[in-house]
This record gives sequence, structure tokens and C-alpha cells, in this order.
Amino acid sequence: MDPMNKRSFLGWTASAIAGLAIGGCGRAKGAEAAERFEVTRTPTEWKRLLGPQRYAILREAGTERAGSSPLDKEHRKGIFVCAGCALPLYGSAAKYDSGTGWPSFFKPLPNAVRTKPDKGWFVTRTEVHCRRCGGHLGHVFDDGPPPTGKRYCMNGLAMRFVPGRSA
Repeated sequence: MDPMNKRSFLGWTASAIAGLAIGGCGRAKGAEAAERFEVTRTPTEWKRLLGPQRYAILREAGTERAGSSPLDKEHRKGIFVCAGCALPLYGSAAKYDSGTGWPSFFKPLPNAVRTKPDKGWFVTRTEVHCRRCGGHLGHVFDDGPPPTGKRYCMNGLAMRFVPGRSA
């Protein structure tokens, strides 16, 4: 490859990588706007309601550090509800210890969550979000236990636990 073509190739490659880093990967811009939710708030209202850590997870699709959520070790009977809108999401009967450091469930409650593709750098995962407010909860994988074979790997900060209540 002659030096001029090599320089052009390297320039094009650097531009392509920069474009991907700025906005070509991850969550598509405007993807949330395409889906309508029953509960909506401005970013300022969400920040005030949720606080910085929950806001980063629920509204910006962040992930909490593995093993940091007390909900991972929650074993009482009850319901896990969305921290953004209090929609019941998972019953304690569907919770299990996946060993991942995040609360895991083999199935959500009926009509509680929606999913969509989450395209990253090297893999496409399936994002799970609250069907009522659109809050990012985590991801679902196909390596869970029977009867569903699913592992709904959720951020504990995306939920609150209501003890004693059953679905």
C-alpha cells in the first residue's frame, strides 16, 4: 500500500471509529420517543423523584455494580416494583440466586415489562424496561432455570421491594 493510500485508509478508519464512539453504538437516539408510556415526566422531574443513582439506571440505562444491591439477597415473600412508577414487576416466587450479583428472576408478572434490542459494541442483548414508565431495569438472557429458561438480570436500584404483598 503506497503512503498516500495508507494515510487515506488510516484517516477514514479513525473517522469511522470516532463516529461510532460519539453516537453510533449503544441505544439509538430517539428510541424511547417512539414508544409511548402511561407515566411520563421531564428529566428534571425524574431526577428530583429518583435521585442521581436511580436516575442514571432507570433513565440513562446505567448498571449498578455487581453485588451492591441489597435486593440481590432479599428472600422474603413480596413484590418487586418499579422504582419509577411503582408498577409490580416480579413476584418473589420467581426470584432465584443466579450468582451474578444482581437480583434475578425467571419470569416477570403479566403485562409488567417490555423488551427491545440493546446493541452494544460486540453483542446485541435484550433490554428489559418497565412497560408503564419505560424505566430501564436490566437485561434478559437465555441461561436461566426451568420452567422458562430465562434470567431477568435486574438492577436493584431500578426496583423497590414491598414485603408480604403477593401477586
